Amino acid sequence: MMTLPEKWRGGEIAVIGLGKSGVAASRLLRREGVAVYASDSGSSDAVREGAAAIRGEGADADIGSHDLERIARASLVVASPGVPPEAAPLVRAREAHVPVVSEIEIALRALPEAKVIAVTGTNGKTTTTALVGHLLRAIGLDAIDAGNIGTPLAAIAMERRPPRWIALELSSFQLHDTPGIAPAVGVLTNLAPDHLDRYATVEEYYADKKLIFRNGRTISKWIINGDDRTAVDLSRDAVGTHKFFSLERADADATYDRANDMLVVSGLPLLPRRELNLFGDHNVANALAASLAVMIADKGNATPEARARIADGLRTFHALKHRLEVAGEANGVMWINDSKATNVSSTLVAIQGMTRPTILLLGGRHKGEPYRALAAPLKKVGKAVIAYGEAASLVEQDLRGVVPVERMGSDFEAVIARARALAEPGDVVLLSPACSSYDMFKNYEERGATFKRLAVGGRQ
Repeated sequence: MMTLPEKWRGGEIAVIGLGKSGVAASRLLRREGVAVYASDSGSSDAVREGAAAIRGEGADADIGSHDLERIARASLVVASPGVPPEAAPLVRAREAHVPVVSEIEIALRALPEAKVIAVTGTNGKTTTTALVGHLLRAIGLDAIDAGNIGTPLAAIAMERRPPRWIALELSSFQLHDTPGIAPAVGVLTNLAPDHLDRYATVEEYYADKKLIFRNGRTISKWIINGDDRTAVDLSRDAVGTHKFFSLERADADATYDRANDMLVVSGLPLLPRRELNLFGDHNVANALAASLAVMIADKGNATPEARARIADGLRTFHALKHRLEVAGEANGVMWINDSKATNVSSTLVAIQGMTRPTILLLGGRHKGEPYRALAAPLKKVGKAVIAYGEAASLVEQDLRGVVPVERMGSDFEAVIARARALAEPGDVVLLSPACSSYDMFKNYEERGATFKRLAVGGRQ
Protein backbone atom coordinates (compact mmCIF):
# COMPACT_ATOMS: atom_id res chain seq x y z
CA MET A 1 0.00 0.00 0.00
CA MET A 2 1.36 3.38 -1.00
CA THR A 3 1.61 5.93 1.81
CA LEU A 4 -0.07 8.93 0.19
CA PRO A 5 -1.53 11.76 2.30
CA GLU A 6 -5.31 11.74 2.16
CA LYS A 7 -5.36 15.24 0.70
CA TRP A 8 -3.43 13.86 -2.31
CA ARG A 9 -5.31 10.59 -2.56
CA GLY A 10 -8.69 12.26 -2.26
CA GLY A 11 -8.36 14.35 -5.41
CA GLU A 12 -7.16 13.90 -8.97
CA ILE A 13 -3.40 13.72 -9.45
CA ALA A 14 -1.98 15.37 -12.59
CA VAL A 15 1.07 13.77 -14.22
CA ILE A 16 3.05 16.04 -16.55
CA GLY A 17 5.00 14.23 -19.26
CA LEU A 18 4.26 10.89 -20.88
CA GLY A 19 7.76 9.50 -21.20
CA LYS A 20 8.81 6.41 -19.29
CA SER A 21 8.70 8.11 -15.88
CA GLY A 22 5.30 9.72 -16.42
CA VAL A 23 3.72 6.53 -17.71
CA ALA A 24 5.15 4.49 -14.83
CA ALA A 25 3.94 7.02 -12.24
CA SER A 26 0.47 7.08 -13.80
CA ARG A 27 0.22 3.30 -13.79
CA LEU A 28 1.41 3.07 -10.18
CA LEU A 29 -1.14 5.66 -9.05
CA ARG A 30 -3.93 3.90 -10.93
CA ARG A 31 -2.96 0.62 -9.27
CA GLU A 32 -3.56 2.42 -5.98
CA GLY A 33 -7.01 3.49 -7.14
CA VAL A 34 -6.10 7.17 -7.49
CA ALA A 35 -7.73 9.32 -10.18
CA VAL A 36 -5.09 10.37 -12.74
CA TYR A 37 -5.00 13.01 -15.46
CA ALA A 38 -1.80 12.94 -17.54
CA SER A 39 -0.72 15.27 -20.31
CA ASP A 40 2.19 15.90 -22.66
CA SER A 41 2.77 18.78 -25.06
CA GLY A 42 4.35 16.36 -27.53
CA SER A 43 2.58 13.99 -29.87
CA SER A 44 5.28 11.51 -30.92
CA ASP A 45 4.54 7.84 -31.39
CA ALA A 46 6.06 7.11 -27.99
CA VAL A 47 3.82 9.71 -26.32
CA ARG A 48 0.75 8.31 -28.09
CA GLU A 49 1.67 4.80 -26.97
CA GLY A 50 2.11 5.99 -23.39
CA ALA A 51 -1.24 7.76 -23.41
CA ALA A 52 -2.96 4.67 -24.79
CA ALA A 53 -1.35 2.48 -22.12
CA ILE A 54 -2.54 4.57 -19.19
CA ARG A 55 -5.99 5.13 -20.68
CA GLY A 56 -6.27 1.36 -20.72
CA GLU A 57 -5.78 1.44 -16.96
CA GLY A 58 -8.45 4.07 -16.35
CA ALA A 59 -6.45 7.30 -16.48
CA ASP A 60 -7.39 10.31 -18.58
CA ALA A 61 -4.72 11.67 -20.92
CA ASP A 62 -4.16 14.59 -23.28
CA ILE A 63 -1.43 14.70 -25.91
CA GLY A 64 -0.28 17.81 -27.70
CA SER A 65 -1.62 20.09 -24.98
CA HIS A 66 -2.26 20.52 -21.24
CA ASP A 67 -5.54 21.40 -19.55
CA LEU A 68 -4.08 24.07 -17.28
CA GLU A 69 -7.23 24.69 -15.29
CA ARG A 70 -7.66 20.98 -14.62
CA ILE A 71 -4.05 20.90 -13.42
CA ALA A 72 -4.76 23.87 -11.16
CA ARG A 73 -7.57 21.87 -9.52
CA ALA A 74 -5.39 18.79 -8.95
CA SER A 75 -4.51 17.57 -5.46
CA LEU A 76 -0.92 16.92 -6.59
CA VAL A 77 1.24 17.31 -9.70
CA VAL A 78 3.85 14.69 -10.60
CA ALA A 79 6.51 16.19 -12.89
CA SER A 80 8.71 14.14 -15.21
CA PRO A 81 12.42 15.08 -14.94
CA GLY A 82 12.55 16.44 -18.49
CA VAL A 83 9.84 19.04 -17.85
CA PRO A 84 11.47 22.43 -17.15
CA PRO A 85 10.23 24.42 -14.13
CA GLU A 86 9.08 27.24 -16.41
CA ALA A 87 6.76 24.91 -18.35
CA ALA A 88 3.19 26.22 -18.31
CA PRO A 89 1.66 23.29 -16.35
CA LEU A 90 4.18 23.64 -13.51
CA VAL A 91 3.84 27.42 -13.46
CA ARG A 92 0.05 27.07 -13.25
CA ALA A 93 0.35 24.45 -10.50
CA ARG A 94 2.57 26.72 -8.40
CA GLU A 95 0.18 29.66 -8.95
CA ALA A 96 -2.66 27.47 -7.65
CA HIS A 97 -0.52 26.26 -4.69
CA VAL A 98 -0.67 22.67 -5.91
CA PRO A 99 2.33 20.67 -4.59
CA VAL A 100 4.72 19.35 -7.26
CA VAL A 101 6.71 16.15 -6.75
CA SER A 102 8.75 13.76 -8.88
CA GLU A 103 7.97 10.24 -10.03
CA ILE A 104 10.72 9.17 -7.60
CA GLU A 105 8.75 10.60 -4.67
CA ILE A 106 5.65 8.63 -5.64
CA ALA A 107 7.65 5.43 -6.09
CA LEU A 108 9.50 5.73 -2.77
CA ARG A 109 6.15 5.91 -1.00
CA ALA A 110 5.34 2.50 -2.49
CA LEU A 111 8.70 1.00 -1.45
CA PRO A 112 8.91 1.51 2.32
CA GLU A 113 11.08 -1.57 2.87
CA ALA A 114 13.65 -0.85 0.17
CA LYS A 115 17.25 -0.07 1.11
CA VAL A 116 18.35 2.75 -1.17
CA ILE A 117 21.89 3.76 -2.10
CA ALA A 118 21.32 7.10 -3.84
CA VAL A 119 23.90 8.67 -6.14
CA THR A 120 24.05 12.23 -7.39
CA GLY A 121 26.71 14.62 -8.68
CA THR A 122 27.59 16.41 -11.87
CA ASN A 123 29.65 13.65 -13.49
CA GLY A 124 30.10 9.96 -12.86
CA LYS A 125 26.72 9.36 -11.26
CA THR A 126 25.44 6.94 -13.92
CA THR A 127 28.60 4.84 -13.88
CA THR A 128 28.73 4.93 -10.07
CA THR A 129 25.07 3.92 -9.81
CA ALA A 130 25.63 1.04 -12.23
CA LEU A 131 28.70 -0.01 -10.25
CA VAL A 132 26.75 0.06 -6.98
CA GLY A 133 24.04 -2.17 -8.42
CA HIS A 134 26.59 -4.50 -9.99
CA LEU A 135 28.55 -4.84 -6.73
CA LEU A 136 25.41 -5.43 -4.66
CA ARG A 137 24.49 -8.27 -7.00
CA ALA A 138 28.08 -9.54 -6.94
CA ILE A 139 27.83 -10.17 -3.21
CA GLY A 140 24.54 -12.00 -3.69
CA LEU A 141 21.98 -9.32 -2.83
CA ASP A 142 18.71 -8.75 -4.69
CA ALA A 143 19.39 -5.35 -6.24
CA ILE A 144 18.42 -3.24 -9.23
CA ASP A 145 19.55 0.07 -10.77
CA ALA A 146 16.86 2.72 -11.16
CA GLY A 147 16.04 6.40 -11.48
CA ASN A 148 17.87 8.70 -13.84
CA ILE A 149 19.92 5.73 -15.08
CA GLY A 150 16.97 4.66 -17.22
CA THR A 151 14.49 2.47 -15.34
CA PRO A 152 11.75 4.49 -13.61
CA LEU A 153 11.56 3.69 -9.92
CA ALA A 154 7.77 3.58 -10.22
CA ALA A 155 8.06 0.66 -12.63
CA ILE A 156 10.09 -1.23 -10.03
CA ALA A 157 7.53 -0.40 -7.35
CA MET A 158 4.90 -2.21 -9.42
CA GLU A 159 6.80 -5.49 -9.47
CA ARG A 160 5.15 -8.31 -7.53
CA ARG A 161 8.28 -8.69 -5.40
CA PRO A 162 10.36 -5.51 -5.65
CA PRO A 163 14.09 -5.95 -4.96
CA ARG A 164 15.33 -5.28 -1.45
CA TRP A 165 18.22 -3.07 -2.59
CA ILE A 166 18.03 -0.16 -5.05
CA ALA A 167 20.95 1.73 -6.60
CA LEU A 168 19.21 5.03 -7.39
CA GLU A 169 20.63 7.73 -9.66
CA LEU A 170 19.18 11.17 -8.93
CA SER A 171 19.48 14.25 -11.11
CA SER A 172 19.26 17.73 -9.65
CA PHE A 173 15.77 18.05 -11.15
CA GLN A 174 14.60 14.87 -9.44
CA LEU A 175 16.10 15.96 -6.11
CA HIS A 176 14.29 19.28 -6.35
CA ASP A 177 10.93 17.49 -6.38
CA THR A 178 11.63 14.56 -4.04
CA PRO A 179 11.07 15.86 -0.51
CA GLY A 180 10.94 12.35 0.97
CA ILE A 181 14.39 11.16 -0.14
CA ALA A 182 16.22 9.55 2.81
CA PRO A 183 18.72 7.00 1.50
CA ALA A 184 20.51 4.45 3.63
CA VAL A 185 23.65 5.70 1.87
CA GLY A 186 23.96 8.83 -0.24
CA VAL A 187 26.86 9.43 -2.65
CA LEU A 188 27.99 12.81 -4.01
CA THR A 189 30.43 12.10 -6.85
CA ASN A 190 31.54 15.68 -7.61
CA LEU A 191 30.24 19.14 -8.47
CA ALA A 192 30.85 21.40 -11.46
CA PRO A 193 28.74 23.96 -13.34
CA ASP A 194 26.01 22.27 -15.40
CA HIS A 195 22.45 22.82 -16.63
CA LEU A 196 22.97 26.56 -16.81
CA ASP A 197 20.31 26.52 -19.52
CA ARG A 198 17.85 25.51 -16.76
CA TYR A 199 19.30 27.27 -13.70
CA ALA A 200 19.83 31.02 -13.37
CA THR A 201 23.05 30.49 -11.40
CA VAL A 202 25.40 27.67 -10.52
CA GLU A 203 24.48 28.25 -6.87
CA GLU A 204 20.87 27.29 -7.65
CA TYR A 205 22.09 24.09 -9.29
CA TYR A 206 24.27 23.22 -6.30
CA ALA A 207 21.36 23.96 -3.95
CA ASP A 208 19.30 21.26 -5.66
CA LYS A 209 22.20 18.81 -5.36
CA LYS A 210 22.37 19.58 -1.65
CA LEU A 211 18.81 18.34 -1.24
CA ILE A 212 20.08 14.74 -1.16
CA PHE A 213 21.02 15.55 2.47
CA ARG A 214 17.71 17.15 3.44
CA ASN A 215 16.40 14.24 5.54
CA GLY A 216 19.70 13.22 7.09
CA ARG A 217 19.50 11.42 10.43
CA THR A 218 22.13 10.10 12.80
CA ILE A 219 21.90 6.70 11.06
CA SER A 220 22.42 8.26 7.61
CA LYS A 221 25.67 7.54 5.80
CA TRP A 222 27.21 9.86 3.22
CA ILE A 223 30.00 9.20 0.71
CA ILE A 224 31.71 12.40 -0.46
CA ASN A 225 34.45 13.15 -2.99
CA GLY A 226 37.27 14.27 -0.72
CA ASP A 227 39.14 15.82 -3.66
CA ASP A 228 36.25 18.16 -4.50
CA ARG A 229 36.23 21.14 -2.15
CA THR A 230 32.79 22.28 -3.34
CA ALA A 231 31.31 18.85 -2.63
CA VAL A 232 32.95 18.72 0.81
CA ASP A 233 31.63 22.18 1.68
CA LEU A 234 28.14 21.39 0.40
CA SER A 235 27.89 18.27 2.57
CA ARG A 236 29.45 19.77 5.69
CA ASP A 237 26.21 20.22 7.62
CA ALA A 238 24.58 16.94 6.59
CA VAL A 239 23.45 14.92 9.60
CA GLY A 240 24.95 11.43 9.72
CA THR A 241 28.27 9.67 9.18
CA HIS A 242 30.58 11.14 6.53
CA LYS A 243 33.00 8.96 4.57
CA PHE A 244 35.38 10.16 1.85
CA PHE A 245 36.88 8.74 -1.32
CA SER A 246 39.95 10.31 -2.88
CA LEU A 247 42.57 9.87 -5.55
CA GLU A 248 45.01 12.02 -3.59
CA ARG A 249 44.47 11.63 0.16
CA ALA A 250 46.03 8.52 1.66
CA ASP A 251 43.94 9.00 4.81
CA ALA A 252 40.60 8.85 2.96
CA ASP A 253 38.20 5.97 3.64
CA ALA A 254 38.67 4.83 0.04
CA THR A 255 41.76 5.87 -1.88
CA TYR A 256 44.05 5.06 -4.78
CA ASP A 257 47.55 4.02 -3.76
CA ARG A 258 49.20 5.13 -6.99
CA ALA A 259 52.67 3.94 -6.01
CA ASN A 260 51.41 0.38 -5.63
CA ASP A 261 48.69 0.65 -8.29
CA MET A 262 46.07 -0.41 -5.73
CA LEU A 263 42.50 0.58 -4.85
CA VAL A 264 42.33 0.67 -1.05
CA VAL A 265 39.07 0.70 0.92
CA SER A 266 38.80 0.97 4.70
CA GLY A 267 42.56 0.63 5.00
CA LEU A 268 42.81 -2.66 3.13
CA PRO A 269 43.85 -3.40 -0.48
CA LEU A 270 40.85 -4.20 -2.69
CA LEU A 271 41.96 -4.42 -6.32
CA PRO A 272 44.98 -3.58 -8.50
CA ARG A 273 44.13 -0.67 -10.83
CA ARG A 274 45.21 -2.69 -13.87
CA GLU A 275 42.37 -5.14 -13.19
CA LEU A 276 39.72 -2.41 -13.45
CA ASN A 277 38.53 -2.40 -17.07
CA LEU A 278 37.69 1.29 -17.25
CA PHE A 279 39.36 4.36 -18.77
CA GLY A 280 40.78 7.15 -16.64
CA ASP A 281 41.31 8.21 -13.05
CA HIS A 282 37.72 9.44 -12.85
CA ASN A 283 36.58 5.83 -13.13
CA VAL A 284 38.96 4.83 -10.35
CA ALA A 285 37.15 7.43 -8.25
CA ASN A 286 33.77 6.02 -9.31
CA ALA A 287 34.89 2.51 -8.36
CA LEU A 288 36.15 3.70 -4.97
CA ALA A 289 32.89 5.54 -4.25
CA ALA A 290 30.72 2.58 -5.26
CA SER A 291 32.79 0.03 -3.32
CA LEU A 292 32.77 2.16 -0.18
CA ALA A 293 29.02 2.80 -0.46
CA VAL A 294 28.24 -0.91 -0.75
CA MET A 295 30.55 -1.84 2.13
CA ILE A 296 29.11 0.66 4.61
CA ALA A 297 25.49 0.04 3.65
CA ASP A 298 25.38 -3.11 5.79
CA LYS A 299 28.00 -4.70 8.04
CA GLY A 300 27.59 -7.99 6.18
CA ASN A 301 28.82 -6.24 3.03
CA ALA A 302 32.33 -5.69 4.42
CA THR A 303 33.34 -9.21 5.49
CA PRO A 304 36.45 -10.71 3.87
CA GLU A 305 34.22 -12.86 1.68
CA ALA A 306 32.10 -9.88 0.63
CA ARG A 307 35.22 -7.81 -0.13
CA ALA A 308 36.52 -10.61 -2.37
CA ARG A 309 33.21 -10.67 -4.23
CA ILE A 310 33.25 -6.88 -4.59
CA ALA A 311 36.75 -7.12 -6.10
CA ASP A 312 35.47 -9.75 -8.53
CA GLY A 313 32.55 -7.46 -9.34
CA LEU A 314 34.92 -4.62 -10.19
CA ARG A 315 36.86 -6.94 -12.49
CA THR A 316 33.74 -7.89 -14.44
CA PHE A 317 32.30 -4.38 -14.78
CA HIS A 318 32.66 -2.73 -18.18
CA ALA A 319 32.03 0.78 -19.47
CA LEU A 320 28.41 1.77 -19.99
CA LYS A 321 27.05 2.57 -23.40
CA HIS A 322 27.80 6.15 -24.47
CA ARG A 323 30.27 6.75 -21.62
CA LEU A 324 33.86 6.44 -22.88
CA GLU A 325 32.73 3.36 -24.78
CA VAL A 326 35.11 2.00 -27.39
CA ALA A 327 33.01 1.84 -30.54
CA GLY A 328 35.69 0.10 -32.55
CA GLU A 329 39.14 0.38 -34.09
CA ALA A 330 39.87 0.47 -37.81
CA ASN A 331 43.07 1.24 -39.70
CA GLY A 332 44.81 1.94 -36.41
CA VAL A 333 42.26 4.59 -35.36
CA MET A 334 40.25 4.10 -32.16
CA TRP A 335 36.70 5.50 -32.08
CA ILE A 336 35.34 6.35 -28.61
CA ASN A 337 31.70 7.12 -27.89
CA ASP A 338 31.27 9.52 -24.97
CA SER A 339 27.90 10.88 -26.06
CA LYS A 340 26.71 11.06 -22.46
CA ALA A 341 29.23 13.86 -21.83
CA THR A 342 26.68 16.67 -22.07
CA ASN A 343 28.60 19.26 -20.05
CA VAL A 344 32.07 20.78 -20.20
CA SER A 345 33.35 19.18 -16.99
CA SER A 346 32.43 15.70 -18.25
CA THR A 347 34.23 16.31 -21.54
CA LEU A 348 37.21 17.66 -19.59
CA VAL A 349 37.45 14.33 -17.75
CA ALA A 350 37.28 12.44 -21.04
CA ILE A 351 40.09 14.45 -22.65
CA GLN A 352 42.25 14.10 -19.56
CA GLY A 353 41.93 10.33 -19.94
CA MET A 354 43.29 10.31 -23.50
CA THR A 355 46.89 9.26 -24.14
CA ARG A 356 46.87 9.29 -27.97
CA PRO A 357 46.49 12.19 -30.46
CA THR A 358 42.79 13.01 -30.27
CA ILE A 359 40.29 14.38 -32.77
CA LEU A 360 37.48 15.75 -30.61
CA LEU A 361 33.90 16.03 -31.89
CA LEU A 362 32.45 18.91 -29.88
CA GLY A 363 29.04 20.51 -30.24
CA GLY A 364 25.28 20.26 -30.15
CA ARG A 365 22.94 22.51 -28.19
CA HIS A 366 24.83 24.93 -25.94
CA LYS A 367 24.13 24.60 -22.19
CA GLY A 368 25.55 27.89 -20.99
CA GLU A 369 29.17 26.96 -20.18
CA PRO A 370 32.27 28.32 -21.93
CA TYR A 371 34.52 25.74 -23.60
CA ARG A 372 37.79 27.40 -22.61
CA ALA A 373 38.18 24.97 -19.70
CA LEU A 374 39.10 22.33 -22.28
CA ALA A 375 42.10 24.28 -23.54
CA ALA A 376 44.81 22.89 -21.23
CA PRO A 377 44.27 19.16 -21.89
CA LEU A 378 43.63 19.81 -25.59
CA LYS A 379 47.06 21.42 -25.83
CA LYS A 380 48.53 18.11 -24.66
CA VAL A 381 46.60 15.57 -26.75
CA GLY A 382 44.36 17.48 -29.14
CA LYS A 383 45.06 16.98 -32.83
CA ALA A 384 41.91 18.79 -33.98
CA VAL A 385 38.45 19.82 -32.84
CA ILE A 386 35.48 19.45 -35.14
CA ALA A 387 32.86 21.94 -33.93
CA TYR A 388 29.34 21.13 -35.08
CA GLY A 389 25.68 21.84 -34.41
CA GLU A 390 24.17 24.93 -32.82
CA ALA A 391 27.18 25.49 -30.54
CA ALA A 392 29.77 25.34 -33.35
CA SER A 393 30.47 29.09 -33.46
CA LEU A 394 30.92 29.29 -29.67
CA VAL A 395 33.24 26.29 -29.66
CA GLU A 396 35.31 27.85 -32.44
CA GLN A 397 35.41 31.19 -30.62
CA ASP A 398 36.57 29.65 -27.34
CA LEU A 399 39.16 27.20 -28.70
CA ARG A 400 40.56 28.97 -31.75
CA GLY A 401 44.34 29.15 -31.40
CA VAL A 402 44.48 26.37 -28.83
CA VAL A 403 44.15 23.51 -31.32
CA PRO A 404 43.08 23.42 -34.97
CA VAL A 405 39.30 23.91 -35.06
CA GLU A 406 37.13 23.04 -38.05
CA ARG A 407 33.61 24.41 -37.94
CA MET A 408 30.88 22.32 -39.52
CA GLY A 409 27.10 22.34 -39.58
CA SER A 410 24.46 19.86 -38.45
CA ASP A 411 25.15 17.02 -40.90
CA PHE A 412 26.48 14.41 -38.50
CA GLU A 413 27.44 12.04 -41.30
CA ALA A 414 29.66 14.78 -42.74
CA VAL A 415 31.21 15.34 -39.30
CA ILE A 416 32.14 11.67 -39.04
CA ALA A 417 33.48 11.64 -42.61
CA ARG A 418 35.72 14.62 -41.86
CA ALA A 419 37.00 12.98 -38.67
CA ARG A 420 37.84 9.85 -40.66
CA ALA A 421 39.72 11.94 -43.21
CA LEU A 422 41.78 13.67 -40.51
CA ALA A 423 42.58 10.55 -38.50
CA GLU A 424 45.81 8.62 -38.92
CA PRO A 425 46.97 5.31 -37.41
CA GLY A 426 47.51 5.80 -33.67
CA ASP A 427 44.86 8.54 -33.35
CA VAL A 428 41.63 8.58 -31.37
CA VAL A 429 38.35 10.03 -32.61
CA LEU A 430 36.45 11.04 -29.48
CA LEU A 431 32.79 12.02 -29.47
CA SER A 432 32.52 13.95 -26.20
CA PRO A 433 30.21 16.82 -27.13
CA ALA A 434 29.93 18.91 -23.90
CA CYS A 435 26.46 19.83 -25.17
CA SER A 436 22.98 18.39 -25.19
CA SER A 437 21.88 16.52 -28.29
CA TYR A 438 18.49 18.10 -28.87
CA ASP A 439 19.44 20.24 -31.87
CA MET A 440 20.10 17.13 -33.97
CA PHE A 441 18.94 14.04 -32.07
CA LYS A 442 16.16 12.86 -29.76
CA ASN A 443 18.63 12.23 -26.96
CA TYR A 444 22.27 11.42 -26.25
CA GLU A 445 21.59 7.69 -26.78
CA GLU A 446 20.53 8.27 -30.38
CA ARG A 447 23.56 10.49 -30.93
CA GLY A 448 25.89 7.82 -29.55
CA ALA A 449 24.24 5.02 -31.52
CA THR A 450 24.57 7.05 -34.73
CA PHE A 451 28.23 7.71 -33.99
CA LYS A 452 28.90 4.01 -33.41
CA ARG A 453 27.09 2.97 -36.58
CA LEU A 454 28.88 5.51 -38.76
CA ALA A 455 32.25 4.99 -37.07
CA VAL A 456 32.43 1.25 -37.61
CA GLY A 457 30.37 1.05 -40.77
CA GLY A 458 31.50 4.06 -42.69
CA ARG A 459 28.99 6.00 -44.77
CA GLN A 460 25.42 4.74 -44.28
